[in-house]
Amino acid sequence: MTTDTLDAPTTLKAYLKPIDSQGLAAFAAKGCANPASRGTNKVKTVMQGMYRSLSYVGNHAPVVVDEPLHLFGEDTAPAPGEIVLSGLGGCLAVGITAVATWKKVQLTKLEIFMEGDIGNPAAWGAGGAPKLAPDMGFQAIRVKVLVEGDASREVLDEIVQHANFYSPVANSMRNPIPFEISLA
Repeated sequence: MTTDTLDAPTTLKAYLKPIDSQGLAAFAAKGCANPASRGTNKVKTVMQGMYRSLSYVGNHAPVVVDEPLHLFGEDTAPAPGEIVLSGLGGCLAVGITAVATWKKVQLTKLEIFMEGDIGNPAAWGAGGAPKLAPDMGFQAIRVKVLVEGDASREVLDEIVQHANFYSPVANSMRNPIPFEISLA
């Protein structure tokens, strides 16, 4: 070996663990064959006391939800709105990963930063300011995506925008959906 070989810089890329591209293609084909198909997500939430609750999803550890001290919680876990944003971030991450896989782009980094403006002057309807439904909940959500991979910035932006357009959670937040609540 020569000295030149020993001094040559080495670049290593660490890719994110890929998803099953054949499985993704089969899932996409199933959707094309039956565009009206739907799944059902099921969650059971149990209140522990004060504002702390546990939400059970399948066989997973429960998702703990609480409120911060200034909203009379114990601040032992994320607030409900923060959980909503985490669901949005997770859905966007899944979509970006799927679209990148579909476009044969390997990703090396994917981080999603979210902010949502939310107020509660109605105090959950417990004697606060009278409000109409459109004036409650998130009033604005801002998302920034840090994504790196084997593609130009323009292609990565196309992947992000495409995933956003087709995101089930983002579209649930953007569009009104039928909602019903009743006693069990």
